[in-house]
Amino acid sequence: MSDPTTQKHYVAPVETETISVDAIRIAEKPSNLWLDAWRDLRRRPLFWLSVLLAAVFLLMAVWPTLFTQVNPRAGDLMYSNEGPAPGHPLGYTFQGQDIYARIVWGAQTSLSVGLIATVLSSVIGLVMGALAGYYGGWLDSLLSRVGDIFFAIPYILAAVVVMTVFSQFRSVWTLALAIGGFSWAATARVVRAEVLRVRQADFVMASRALGQSRFATLLSHVIPNAIAPLLVVSTLGLATAIVAESTLSFLGVGLGGSIVSWGNDISQAQAALRIAPMALIYPSIALTLAVLAFVTLGELIRDALDPKARALR
Repeated sequence: MSDPTTQKHYVAPVETETISVDAIRIAEKPSNLWLDAWRDLRRRPLFWLSVLLAAVFLLMAVWPTLFTQVNPRAGDLMYSNEGPAPGHPLGYTFQGQDIYARIVWGAQTSLSVGLIATVLSSVIGLVMGALAGYYGGWLDSLLSRVGDIFFAIPYILAAVVVMTVFSQFRSVWTLALAIGGFSWAATARVVRAEVLRVRQADFVMASRALGQSRFATLLSHVIPNAIAPLLVVSTLGLATAIVAESTLSFLGVGLGGSIVSWGNDISQAQAALRIAPMALIYPSIALTLAVLAFVTLGELIRDALDPKARALR
């Protein structure tokens, strides 16, 4: 019988191959909501077309002299309703004013009203929606009822009343305040719904567990993670505010006739529509392109920020 200490034991060879199932795969590129949205947007030609149109109109508003050196208020009745001429590619209005120059300078007025009204509406909607959604309880009930009251009032009708009462103080700021001060309720609803979703997240609970106050948690964690829908609503709201300015000016309760804006030009050109239709059509085209650019941009951003919409494409 052999000695057990001298017996040879068979040892299976050790596999040197790495098991890929247990390996931790690290993504080559960092990813988050905004990076994924940007990667989706930059591959879409319609996004770049919308950005280009919006940039052109914003550049007109900020630097109109880059596009024309003609005074939009200078008119000569000798050229009343005349067609295109050298240096005046779109012709003249009924009062002999250059249509192209008035479109360029009108972008400054229309976009200024739109931007101011959108900022005002977004700020009020953000504050009201965030407080209502995060704190809840009686504050949510109170702010929601206030929002329902403003939501039930058509902001166009409210702006008509405001501009009629303050007819002696018509200006870009007055019109923007009249539009933005009554159009924030829809924004507040969107923000409230998003805050209600975000406040249940683990990082919000962790912030509270670390001793951070509720208001500090709201500012540092909840609002930054609930801002995406507000960006989309604000982009769409800018287009709506531009249309509202033109509508009020067309009805004669917006800006004064001496102020150059697309709405005023459309309103003044309707009297000579049969004999000089282009004086109305050109500013209408400018208004349509501006609104279409911002609406399309808002729709594309909304789709890009929605993972489900990205997955369906």
